[in-house]
Amino acid sequence: MSANLDLRHTLWLTLALALVTAPHVERLPWWLSGLVAMLLLWRTYLARARRDLPPRALLIVIVAGASAGVYFQYGTLFGRDAGVALLVVMLGLKLLEMHNRRDALLLIFLSYFLVITNFLYSQTIPTALYMLACVWFITGGMIGINYTRSPQSVLPQLRTSALLLGQAVPLMLVLFVLFPRVQGPLWGMPADTQRASTGLSDTMSPGSVTDVALSDAVAFRVEFKTPIPESKRMYWRGPVLWDYDGRTWRAPRRMYARIKYDARDQPVDYSVTLEPHGKAWLFALDLPSTVPPGTLVTNDFQLISPRPVTARMRYDMRSYLDYTYGADEPRPNLDRALELPAGFNPRTLELARSLRARHKSDAAIVEAAYAMFGRERFTYTLAPPPLGVNMVDEFLFDSRAGFCEHYSSAFAVLMRAAGIPARVVTGYLGGEANPIGDYLIVRQADAHAWTEVWLEGRGWVRVDPTAAVSPARIERGLAAADVAGVPLFMRGDNVVMRRLRLTWDSLANSWNQWVLGYTPERQRALLTRVGLDDATWRTLAGLLLAATGAVILVVAFFTLRRLRVRVDDPVVRIYLAFCRKLAAKGLARDAAEGPFAYAERVSASRPDLASRVRDFVALYVGLRYGGMARGANVARLKKLAQELRA
Repeated sequence: MSANLDLRHTLWLTLALALVTAPHVERLPWWLSGLVAMLLLWRTYLARARRDLPPRALLIVIVAGASAGVYFQYGTLFGRDAGVALLVVMLGLKLLEMHNRRDALLLIFLSYFLVITNFLYSQTIPTALYMLACVWFITGGMIGINYTRSPQSVLPQLRTSALLLGQAVPLMLVLFVLFPRVQGPLWGMPADTQRASTGLSDTMSPGSVTDVALSDAVAFRVEFKTPIPESKRMYWRGPVLWDYDGRTWRAPRRMYARIKYDARDQPVDYSVTLEPHGKAWLFALDLPSTVPPGTLVTNDFQLISPRPVTARMRYDMRSYLDYTYGADEPRPNLDRALELPAGFNPRTLELARSLRARHKSDAAIVEAAYAMFGRERFTYTLAPPPLGVNMVDEFLFDSRAGFCEHYSSAFAVLMRAAGIPARVVTGYLGGEANPIGDYLIVRQADAHAWTEVWLEGRGWVRVDPTAAVSPARIERGLAAADVAGVPLFMRGDNVVMRRLRLTWDSLANSWNQWVLGYTPERQRALLTRVGLDDATWRTLAGLLLAATGAVILVVAFFTLRRLRVRVDDPVVRIYLAFCRKLAAKGLARDAAEGPFAYAERVSASRPDLASRVRDFVALYVGLRYGGMARGANVARLKKLAQELRA
């Protein structure tokens, strides 16, 4: 077999490298993507024009320049992004020094590694399918370079590649199920922690929730064990904001406490699968009565993870939707909930004084303010006008157009000005039921903000002024609110598209639960179902070895059986008879010796037989592996074998 590569091999590997690099293009700096594209085109030109490869000195200069560029771009040569960038450019340069089959095999193995790096950025079903296609194509290229003497066409190479990958499936399943799992994301790195940041934050200013509501990303999915509550009752509690500086609401330093509550209805049980958002809080229906293991609860009922949520996590919850709590709130907390920055919003302060003068109780003031939002001509919109320094004044008395953060903020400021402790709670409201997967999808578009006021004898009470302005938003979601700027994906007009979207989400959820979410806990639960309680890593290792051995034996059995069946092939029978004749002459073939190696050894030992042996072997290989037409050629092969006897 020749060690050199022909044009077909070079073009195949160049295309394979382009395919596996393509998903990285959007993440690479433009100059590096351009450099890699230039390297691939350069190698294609040299191969087609049969020109010499560039001198090594030139490649070294390009390596030094690209490495320096990566360093200045990322500030390091290590880590996920810089490492992937460096690997991509090095693969492109390796293509320019690919002379022989050894170089090609090295390039193929590095391409497999580049396939893996794509999963550092995305583990979705489309990514997995695309990478599988890349592996299929790369393996086809590897098969091709092993047929340099009798090259195959494209389709047989791809067919053989598919067969090899199909044979690997049982072994892949065994490894997936039994390989000891580790805690944390399989395809993540510590440096990626801060990158997984989406959704709400611990601050709120005009436009912050609106920006989140324009995203169709899934925040979390919920499987209910009890009946699904009405959409208008599903307030998913997130960050609680106490401090206000005239423009931005902020969450204070968290205080953890064992707090009391009184439930007034039946609990709601459910499981949450939370997408990574890079922050510490978890989401639960208001009011959570349980705390997931390893999680803390604050004195305002936020669920806090000790570490940022950088991987998808699942936790079981119980909540009450009708409750009372906080009647004994400490005075310092109430004083904090009354603070307002000096010098802002004079008209709002005057309105608060007017409400206080006209109503005797705090509850009556709250009701009057809430009624004002429903009575006056306020507008619920995703595109409110910009506001100046006295934002609440301009919103309440001039623009009267805003999203939920405008209403919750203005209501809280108005209550504080009237002497009623108030704070803003952010989170999500409602969600979309998926009847195909029987779960609830809560998207970033369901982000919401509401107000909590403190009333004597009743504690903290939720007041959602958005409900007074747009009841449809509260009862049926953002799509039903008929507001300008609602994203297309939120509109449910097209039944077919909606069903396709929910079907796809159901598939994605199953993928997340059973593939990406195959945690040590799920592995233990699966093994327990088959009677392997308390399986240790030693048990798993033993099972893995036994199952792997069994799979290899089964594959080997069918492979050897297939080879035995091939003895019925007249070409194989003639070859074996030919080998027996040579063995009778003291030239027996070794078990692992290929036809060409055998022919060369026989020729070296018996130069008088060299010509006939080589002619026979060349014809045999052409018939057996090269797709040569049979019929007359088989008869000629048989004649050559007979001539050896003569």
